[in-house]
Amino acid sequence: MPGLGRRSLRGDDLRFRPRQRDVHVAEPAQQIIGAVQELQDYQQSKGEELIMGLISRRSAVAGLGASALVLGSGPRARAAGNYGPGVTDTEIKLGTTAPYSGPASGYGVYGQAQTAYFQMINDNGGINGRKINLISLDNAFSPPKAVEQTRKLVESEEVFAIAGFLGTATNAAVQKYLNAKKVPNLFLTSGAERFNDPKEFPWIVPFYPIYVAQGAALGTFILNQKPDAKIAVQYVNDDLGKDFLRGLKKGLGGNVSAIVKEVSHEITEPTIDNQVADCKGAGANVFVQLTYSKFAAQGIRKVAALGWKPLHIVNSNCSSTGGTLAPAGLDNAKGLVSAWWEVIATDPHQRDKPRVKAYVDFMKRYMPSVSIDDNTATPGYNNAYMIEQVLRRCGDELTRENLLKHATVLSNEQPPLFLDGIKVSNSATDYRAIHNLQITQFDGTNWMPIGDMVDLDGIAS
Repeated sequence: MPGLGRRSLRGDDLRFRPRQRDVHVAEPAQQIIGAVQELQDYQQSKGEELIMGLISRRSAVAGLGASALVLGSGPRARAAGNYGPGVTDTEIKLGTTAPYSGPASGYGVYGQAQTAYFQMINDNGGINGRKINLISLDNAFSPPKAVEQTRKLVESEEVFAIAGFLGTATNAAVQKYLNAKKVPNLFLTSGAERFNDPKEFPWIVPFYPIYVAQGAALGTFILNQKPDAKIAVQYVNDDLGKDFLRGLKKGLGGNVSAIVKEVSHEITEPTIDNQVADCKGAGANVFVQLTYSKFAAQGIRKVAALGWKPLHIVNSNCSSTGGTLAPAGLDNAKGLVSAWWEVIATDPHQRDKPRVKAYVDFMKRYMPSVSIDDNTATPGYNNAYMIEQVLRRCGDELTRENLLKHATVLSNEQPPLFLDGIKVSNSATDYRAIHNLQITQFDGTNWMPIGDMVDLDGIAS
């Protein structure tokens, strides 16, 4: 994926550094573009400070095919505060990893969005006068690689905290290590139940609806829509797939016998076409895929090729229009059902909102080679936004303990790309942050809501 110009490669740390002349911190305020001003107004209305300045095309960090990207910092004198590792008067050093290569490289857009967001913040003065130095390394969606790269970030780079990355298996691989080192892993993108464990793993803070609860919501939806359902389930054999499946069965309750076919696959398998054919052969009229985008796209194409017309449901991780549906064929995806809590920037009902306009402008200027309908960037943007907020709230007391404290007392937050009405809060004893979602159906062009929002609290209990 094209992005910033390539620099010298050092071992397996393929590092990209933006040119300092591309940082436009001192541009005059009159050059601020309208959409960004609207996002500033939106955030100021919530009592939060975010200074948005000129967004330069030349500082775009879009479409990285890299395994690492480092955001630089500029000097600014300030009074000494109480600092943890990776913090100075002028810089806050964060680390993360993303699948820039490997079987799930499409999800690398998430890491690119994190990097782009903090580049935007740096271009406009940083956070409380400090620039964010984000080091994003390639984990190839491999647990051993995630451990190796995370150890490098903590022990060699001495980062202040981990900007939570995407992926259940990769996050699980570093969970014990980061917790033992007392390094905050902030707002990681996985709904596996294992990450909501503040008693045993207080330094691991998730920011994603729990998979079991999502699965239960889908199970309840099936019962309401198809009382005579004969369900075939195809799921990935990891914590993500297993948690979704467990939730689906809880939602079905006494009707779990409606599942007539249940088949798993490994993430390393090249295709699941034969499994889809087996599911049709079982006589199912409901087909549920609990997997990753690559395999959901294969499933959508194969269902169409077979002339099969089930109620087709995919888990929320596979609902990206650009990342899943477009590769499968939008006509083939018509009627597909999934769940949403984040805004879709191309939705005609959302795109005129100031915060959505600002996001579209951000994408055009900082990630121009990534399609606006690739919703994989959305959670990366929301993740970086939330990290920005808790860093601001820390003021000059930039210790890991204070960062964790602010990250675990969220109350009535509204990330800019969350649907209106989504409840966001957590506590020191319950790290679940997202408490409801919207069941949706793809009409061939847009995702349309079905019914009222689903309350996830207690749904899978």
